[in-house]
Amino acid sequence: MRTPGDPPWDVYLTGTVFLDIVFTGLDSAPVRGTETWARGMGSSPGGVANMATALARLGLKTALAAAFGDDHYGEYCWDALEQGEGIDLTASRVVPGWHSPVTVSMAYEGERTMVSHGHEPPPEEPAPDCPPRARAAVASLTPGRRAPWIAEAARKGTRIFADVGWDDTGAWDLAGLPDLRYCEAFLPNAEEAKRYTGADCPRRAAHALTEHVPVAVVTLGPEGAYAVDRRTGEAAEVPAIAVAALDPTGAGDVFVAGFVTGSLAGWPLADRLAFAGLTAALSVQEFGGSLSAPGWSELAAWWRKVQSLPAPEQDPAALRRYAFLDTLLAPVEEGAEVWPRRRAVPTIGFRPTR
Repeated sequence: MRTPGDPPWDVYLTGTVFLDIVFTGLDSAPVRGTETWARGMGSSPGGVANMATALARLGLKTALAAAFGDDHYGEYCWDALEQGEGIDLTASRVVPGWHSPVTVSMAYEGERTMVSHGHEPPPEEPAPDCPPRARAAVASLTPGRRAPWIAEAARKGTRIFADVGWDDTGAWDLAGLPDLRYCEAFLPNAEEAKRYTGADCPRRAAHALTEHVPVAVVTLGPEGAYAVDRRTGEAAEVPAIAVAALDPTGAGDVFVAGFVTGSLAGWPLADRLAFAGLTAALSVQEFGGSLSAPGWSELAAWWRKVQSLPAPEQDPAALRRYAFLDTLLAPVEEGAEVWPRRRAVPTIGFRPTR
């Protein structure tokens, strides 16, 4: 879908890169005063790296502006993103004397508990107020705060896709999201959507949100996702794909990346929604937020498997929803070169085997 006059980047994003250390295989939440052993552990770049990696693995030319510590963690994250994933870090900076933020995530019973530590980087590191030209950008909106780069990117013709964090103030006022006016799509979860609109169900909330943004996408957890496009009048709901979940870290970021991919490719709303849900579902089967994101080879392998050996827990109607993958995955099936994917590993100091 790229044309000669397009910007050099498909997607631009900025934010904080964490080192994620994920423990899985816990039977329950840790109990105060006891020691809990996990059956699995993985380390990988996290934070905004989850989104950047998911986008890059779907073939999008991705540029990231972020601050990196000059410690071993920062060096590992930089190498994993630039060398391992092909993400452009020209707009990123290494900050001397600043240690990398770290998140420890414990996954159990399909949920996660996280503990994070870090310090704000110097305000000039990085400086994203003049973002590079890109076809799209992904923004994480912060209640009560403007991000000047969003308006600047929109002015240059960049399509803005946004999610939002939990509103700790309790205001839940859409007027407190001033950059929403520049966005093409807004992708909150069901609880966030209901709180921002006052609607009693997430589907009504999605329709209410289209008074403020052209496309509203509301994730429904195990029920799937629902979306409305005010410009075309389309509405779509797609059920979730049943998978054996190992670690849900970063699944929301992978969902957004899948939706952005389908949007840039010009797919119908229902296909974009289904593709986003599928990529997120496949990601929870691996350790870590960023390095669990699927590429086209993983998507092709899943599609071959469910067609030849459909699992009893899968809804046949849900699988029929993915018939559009046949055309998309043809180049992969024909033997196109597939970039080898890294996965999260327990110890980041080892050199990967080439």
